Amino acid sequence: MSKQFKEQVTLNDGYHIPKLGLGVWQATNEQASVSVREALLHGYRLIDTASIYGNEEGVGLGIKDSGLDRKKIFITTKVWNDAQGEKATTLALEQSLERLNLNYIDLYLIHWPAAQKDKYVETWNTLIQLKAQGLIRSIGVANFHEEHLKKLIHETNVVPTINQIEVHPYLQQHELRKVNQALNIQTQSWSPLAQNKAINDGVIEEIAKKHHKTPAQIIIRWHLQNDLILIPKTTNTLRIKENFDVFNFELDQNDLVKITSLDRGERLGPDPDSFE
Repeated sequence: MSKQFKEQVTLNDGYHIPKLGLGVWQATNEQASVSVREALLHGYRLIDTASIYGNEEGVGLGIKDSGLDRKKIFITTKVWNDAQGEKATTLALEQSLERLNLNYIDLYLIHWPAAQKDKYVETWNTLIQLKAQGLIRSIGVANFHEEHLKKLIHETNVVPTINQIEVHPYLQQHELRKVNQALNIQTQSWSPLAQNKAINDGVIEEIAKKHHKTPAQIIIRWHLQNDLILIPKTTNTLRIKENFDVFNFELDQNDLVKITSLDRGERLGPDPDSFE
């Protein structure tokens, strides 16, 4: 068993998710297949994709090429905004399973609330049904704010396992993370390195020199020590290995305080309240 699979979190439905995985946003099918295979062979067990990424086929091929037992791998994918609603979501899941060449998804997320469409509760009820059918192990959301989460829970009595949101040193989302925690929802970070902007930060570089680690490793460690699940994206095999080599050191309190001071509310992705 890999180091990373021991470093896991128990979700509110009893399933376990690794704390550190590989994201494949903006990767082509060819890049995704190679990256996923390399990551799995190097010890990763969590792979995060989405239908909108257009690379689920590549992810499925990478899983197959790794030769690993399916049960040892945790696969996340997501339903896109234009596929919300009972019929569209059901079809979207079927298509994702076909592209990934899998019989079930470990974690299926509503990618955005798309609140103006007002279909996310219907979509959530559909995920509940698909989970009951055994096509999904765990269900969750991404980019949901407090009001979206509370509406889901109030109307369905089913709490998401995860809320995957943009979190990095420049957008630390302390209040939303507190909301997630209070609702027993795990927070997962996307763009955890601020799309590589944070690795050039002087504060991060100074801490990296102190620990003889790369800036990316420092940021990944910061997420882990803040009880965040994360999915840094890279198609570079060296970076895949480096990003995983973070379980043999710890940041001290001074390091953590310095990184916390970098928060400036800088959102790199869309605003969930308006994004459709």
